[in-house]
Order: sequence, then C-alpha cells, then structure tokens
Amino acid sequence: MAETLERARSGTAGAALLEVRNLEAWYGESHILHGVDIDVMPGEVVTLLGRNGAGKTTTLRAIMGLTGKRSGSIRFEGRETVNLRSDIIGRAGIGYCPEERGIFASLNVTENLMLPPVVKPGGLDLGTIYKLFPNLKERASSQGTKLSGGEQQMLAIARILRTGANLLLLDEPTEGLAPVIVQQIGAMIREIKERGFTVLLVEQNFRFAQTVADRHYVMEHGRVVDMVRNEELNASLERLHEYLGV
Repeated sequence: MAETLERARSGTAGAALLEVRNLEAWYGESHILHGVDIDVMPGEVVTLLGRNGAGKTTTLRAIMGLTGKRSGSIRFEGRETVNLRSDIIGRAGIGYCPEERGIFASLNVTENLMLPPVVKPGGLDLGTIYKLFPNLKERASSQGTKLSGGEQQMLAIARILRTGANLLLLDEPTEGLAPVIVQQIGAMIREIKERGFTVLLVEQNFRFAQTVADRHYVMEHGRVVDMVRNEELNASLERLHEYLGV
C-alpha cells in the first residue's frame, strides 16, 4: 500500500492546481474516506475510477466542503481550503457538477446559464458557450424539464464554464446516456481541456475515461490504491479488471 501511494504522489511533476493529502471524511458517524492522496495538474483531465461505494463521489464532495467532518489537507492554487465553507470554495474557482446535475426545471436554458455568479476572470461568454454546445443554442428557450438527459448534462457543465471556475469536478457525466451522447460529452471534455480548463472526473466506464483523461486514480474502500497514466491503461487492464470487477 505504501509503495502504491508513493507511486501516486510521484506520478506528476511541477506545481499541482489541486493537491489533496491524507483526506479523511465522514457522513455523520460513517467514516468514508481514509487518507486520500491525489494531485491534479493545471490543464489535466484526471479520473477517479472504482466500484460503487469506493468513495469517488465523496472525494468530490469533500473537496467542495459538502461532507460532514473533514480532516487532512486540500490545497487549491496553493491555498488551504479544508476548513473553508463550500460557498467560499466555489468562489475560489472550483465548480462542481453533481450526478443529479441540479438543473432548475422552471428556468429555460439561457436563464440556467446566467444564474450562477461569475467568480473569477476567464469564463466563457454566452456566445462561446453556444458555439461549444450547439444543442443548447437550439434549446435556449426550452425549460429544464423539456431537456433530454444529455442536454441537461451539457447545460450543467456549460453553466460552470461561464462562471470562470478553472477546476471542474464532474460526477459520472456519462451515466445513463446513449452512446452517441457519451461521444459528444467526450468531445466536449477534450475541447474544454484544450481551452485550459482542468477536470477531475468520477467515472465508472474506464473505456470512456481512456478517451479523455491523462491519468487515472483507482479507489477502493475510501483509499487511493493505484495511479495509472493513460498511455499505460491497456497494459494495466488485468489489474484494473481486478480493481473494478469488470
């Protein structure tokens, strides 16, 4: 275990945009995370892989301050955030897209996009967003309840891009979507990476993750147990099958 964690720590070079060390997290009396260590470099797409219940979503929520008790260290752009409220963390430039997406059903697409405040420079304007997401431009006047699952996912991500947040935490963005929509989500993630955004992505489907990510952390029982570079993924399939049970 110690060798695996050291490999994860040494898998990057330079200053991390997000640095998580010895992160512990609880929901009430339930101790979920047990010393999670991850780094995300500027401009990377990094995935958290693991079976259901491994602690992937809790890791994202803990980074955002949305769990109960937390301990350890979470540094974003060099600033310690583990004791900050979630609203302050969001204003620092971390955007969170939960699995349930959080679209306001009574608002149309444009209203949903314009609702969150701009937190820092560098966000995309509405015209750029509509070029990046032509489906949303076509549905600009449609209420949230009228959107498909894929359109809701695109809207949830696009909403973050407008705020200027430069680190996106995406929880299962392809869950339940048709293959053609999954391909569109993949193309969108690659595009926003090219634009300089950084992504930490929870994903069950490592085949999809392979098309978008630079590195993959594997979680088991609330711990990081391995780190695999994307170019090593095919050579690591045997141990990934063991971890993921696929």
